[in-house]
Amino acid sequence: MTSGTGPLPDSIAGQQRMPALSPRELEILRLWLRSESKTAAASDLGISMGTINTHLARIRAKYAAVGRPVTDKSGLLVRALQDGLVSLAEL
Repeated sequence: MTSGTGPLPDSIAGQQRMPALSPRELEILRLWLRSESKTAAASDLGISMGTINTHLARIRAKYAAVGRPVTDKSGLLVRALQDGLVSLAEL
């Protein structure tokens, strides 16, 4: 019998470690993941590439802050899928 003080199951731990992304960060993340490039995402949103990069850097920083660092697009895709922010159907 366990005392209940052991580590949390992965499904619960993952939910507790999900970063709080703003609605704009979610919009940019989703569009960028569906786009072929940052340039295409920036064009679709009518914003600069620098703005895209700033938002993506903030998203990565938020994931790092909750102990789930990512360094590239595939890593952000995996995190977004794990957290239910995007689905395979919308990609």
